Amino acid sequence: MEPVGLAAVGVVLAAGVAVGLWRRRTDGRLRSLPERHNQEMSASGTTGERLDPALLERLGVGPAPATLLQFSTAFCAPCRAVRRVSAEVTALLPGVQHVEVDAESHLDEVRELGVWRTPTLFVLDADGRVTKRATGVPTKPHLIAALAGVLP
Repeated sequence: MEPVGLAAVGVVLAAGVAVGLWRRRTDGRLRSLPERHNQEMSASGTTGERLDPALLERLGVGPAPATLLQFSTAFCAPCRAVRRVSAEVTALLPGVQHVEVDAESHLDEVRELGVWRTPTLFVLDADGRVTKRATGVPTKPHLIAALAGVLP
């Protein structure tokens, strides 16, 4: 094999490993949203972007002390894992609701919220503020910890 071909294979292999390691590190991690000027402090002491109540109503989110808002698609295997983890957490913590939304049926809302891939999970407080966001499958302990900061 020629040296140029070997170099190309090496570069592609290194790039693939780097992307795989990055995805492994960030996938499912609950993170706070970047600071924005329109954020305000809620009654529970959390800061975050407050979602439009009309948007939440279109997505089927009702009043609750905390909400797990999940965007999924029909053939997404990780979406089923997030559904399972969210169901276990909502069974453990009273006052937490889980709302799963079909991303393909709500494209305007998906664009408005900046959902780029599924599954995407938002942790909302009682006022409809996004306190955490995860892309991928978060672990059950991390999800419980994120909700602990939201629940009264």
